[in-house]
Formats: sequence, structure tokens, C-alpha cells
Amino acid sequence: MKRLQFDYFMNIDYSEPVSSGHFTLKCFPAEDSRQRVLSCETHITPQTAFSEGRDSFGNAMIYGAVKHPHSTFSVRVTGEVELLQTQYETLLTENEIFLYRHGGVLLRPDAGMQADYSSVSGLLPDNVPERAGFLMHRLYEDFHYEKGCTDANTDARTAFARRKGVCQDYSHIFIVLCRLAGIPARYVTGLLVGEGESHAWVEILHNDKWIGLDVTNNIPVTDSHIKFGHGRDAADCRINTGIVYGSAGQTQKVLAVTRLSEQ
Repeated sequence: MKRLQFDYFMNIDYSEPVSSGHFTLKCFPAEDSRQRVLSCETHITPQTAFSEGRDSFGNAMIYGAVKHPHSTFSVRVTGEVELLQTQYETLLTENEIFLYRHGGVLLRPDAGMQADYSSVSGLLPDNVPERAGFLMHRLYEDFHYEKGCTDANTDARTAFARRKGVCQDYSHIFIVLCRLAGIPARYVTGLLVGEGESHAWVEILHNDKWIGLDVTNNIPVTDSHIKFGHGRDAADCRINTGIVYGSAGQTQKVLAVTRLSEQ
């Protein structure tokens, strides 16, 4: 059992004041049988009222508006979680499982991805975790981590054609490959100890258990991963979405700090 203290900070600076803005934020630790939230505090600048809720996937979120001119917007979420186990069970309906077999606007495979999968399909183990592990290791060996060559809207087939990208791209491609192999899979956002930004990984479904795999690092999810939320792809669990009114450009900075506290 391990406790992790976390500090997630996101700041957006506008090149000139915007008249107002609406926001939806999903940067809050999940509560499930793998992870228990011991404390969580949220601070938004400029100060404004906000509402709490859940999206259609059960992820915690807050939403609200800044209704006056402002030149910066920031959110800081701090607290502590306790990691209980590395795998956890979730009861799902058949409709939900269908979403993780087929859904996701950023996950449509093209002929190139299907051909690549077909070239190794005969080598895949029958055991689901071993099959997923084979696909993860192969992707890790064939793909190159590089910032700036993709963005938040890059889909799996575009990243696959480039053979490079970041954790979002690794996760999208891996989900597509898992689904081609008959394994339901979903996209996960959160934090990883030692990383300075948010992180993404994948959960595969096997025997009613969601098993976390961090394909970017070619490892199973450990008790150094703090989960925020999940969905079909990155579009379902964006940490920050919103609308601002004005013509200003913007720059965004994210800082994620986690501290270990062994129990």
C-alpha cells in the first residue's frame, strides 16, 4: 500500500484580456477499488464559482465560467491518494463494453494499421494479458517518442504513419491494436511519479478486470500511477476544455508534482 501526494497545476496566459470564458476540467483523482482519494482541494484563478459533476463515463469534473475580463486562467489541484492494488474490477453493461470494443473518433484504423496487425496476428498468444503484452512491446520497439510532432487532435492512424508521438499517440495506437486482437481497451489519463506533466495509458479488459498498461514506458501500471479518468479515446477525457470570448492568443503551462509516502 502506498500513499501519493499530488500537485497538478495548469496555467493559461492570454496575449490580451479576454472578455469572459467557460471551462470544464477533469484533473481529479478517480475513486475505485485500486485507488482511494484521501484528500483533494481545487483552487481556480480568477476566483469564480463552479459546479461539480460526472461525465458520461463516470469521471469527476468541475465546470463554470469567468464572466469578466481576465488575462490569465489557472487551476491547481492538490491532495493525497492511497494506491491499494494494481488491477481492479468494474461492473460493466454490454453497451459499455461495446464502447471499448469499437468507439472513439480518434481510433479508426486504416488499411496500413490493419495490415500491420495481420502481419503479427499469427504470432499472438492465446492468453489475453500475454497477447496485449506482445502488442505493447512491439509498439514500444517500433515507435519513437517525440514531442511536438502531434497534437491533441491527432488520430491513431496519423500517428501510426509517422511512427512517432507522445503518450496520447502510443495509447491510441495500442487501443486500436488491442481491439483488432479482440481485446476491449480504453484510454486513461492521470499522473505518473517522476513526470512533469499529465500522462496517458491504457486499460484492457480481461475476466471482468481492467488491467492497466503504460505502453509509452512498456510496463504494467504500478502504484506510481494516479488515475484521473477514462474514456474511449483522448477526446472523451480531455483534462481542460472550454470557450473564451476574445481574439487573444494563448500559451499553456502544465506542472505535475507527485511525492511518495510509503505506508
